[in-house]
Amino acid sequence: MLGLFSKKASSLLGIDIGSTSIKLLELSRSGNRFRVEAHGVEALPVNAVVEKNIVEPDGVGHALSRLLARVRPGTRSAALALAGSAVISKVIEMEAGLSDDDRESLLKVDADQYIPYPLDEAAIDFDVLGYSARNPERVDVLLAACRKEHIEVRQAALELAGLNARVVDLEVGALERSFALAAGSTASAGVALVDIGATLTTLNVMQEGQVVYSREQLFGGQQLTEQIQRRYGLSAEEAGLAKRQVGLPDDYASEVLQPFLDALAEQVARALQFYRTLAPQRPVDSLLLAGGSASVPGLAPLLERRLGVPVLIANPFAGMSLGAKVDAAALTNDAPALMIACGLALRSFD
Repeated sequence: MLGLFSKKASSLLGIDIGSTSIKLLELSRSGNRFRVEAHGVEALPVNAVVEKNIVEPDGVGHALSRLLARVRPGTRSAALALAGSAVISKVIEMEAGLSDDDRESLLKVDADQYIPYPLDEAAIDFDVLGYSARNPERVDVLLAACRKEHIEVRQAALELAGLNARVVDLEVGALERSFALAAGSTASAGVALVDIGATLTTLNVMQEGQVVYSREQLFGGQQLTEQIQRRYGLSAEEAGLAKRQVGLPDDYASEVLQPFLDALAEQVARALQFYRTLAPQRPVDSLLLAGGSASVPGLAPLLERRLGVPVLIANPFAGMSLGAKVDAAALTNDAPALMIACGLALRSFD
């Protein structure tokens, strides 16, 4: 079984493997309050991960080893995430009185109806959502499946670093869990969670805390890094550091940063307009920016002006206490990029 819907897994590290970096988060809980015990971000070798697919597991494993040595978390068990594009999910109806073993057997028998590749190449899991609205004697079951290779390559990278992959989740599920912490009082309203990654920007429209619409666009922070490289003759690593630490010439803001912000705002505006055309009855009242480029100076106010809605930068840790090893300033800076890692670490408390 895939392990997407494991109910209890004790203490877990949230490990988010992105296109250009690995993000790690460890949480604990006392009563109803969470505490950040450890966090860190480590750059990946160029092209070790391409469009969320691990191409070089050794490179990922070595980067993760460096991150673990620096952060020194208190557990070696981890939760990982798969992108939605790697997973097939479908809600089906089944008889209410079946055991989990019986459900699994039936799903395997009928797998060719739902999975477009051989069963021996697939990892599957399911979760009973509740009684069917159409038939109270049956239940709705969420079936999830992916190719085993997507799981195995991630397990190999973690094992190289001495970690045990205990849970594999969906990125969208991780985002939904951390969204409630980041959105606060707006979590029940219509919120567009804009996740700006290195190569992809994803618009997730949230209604009542759940993703009701998602759209990916091939645009992200890597474009800004590449523009810095070309203009100032820097390496990819040097450009990435300069972008974060603001160590660039005076013309950077007007000649490089502003054109990038304009292009990114245009991408977000188009995605939001497309959604509004499809679902005018479900308005978006605000934007929440996540991902590695969410905190780029000037982006939030520019989007507010362009879109006419409030724009906030995601920070799921605002109401949490911090452990002795945690640098508060670094955590605040990294917070928008840690949404998926946070949602994964929250699996410790299911």
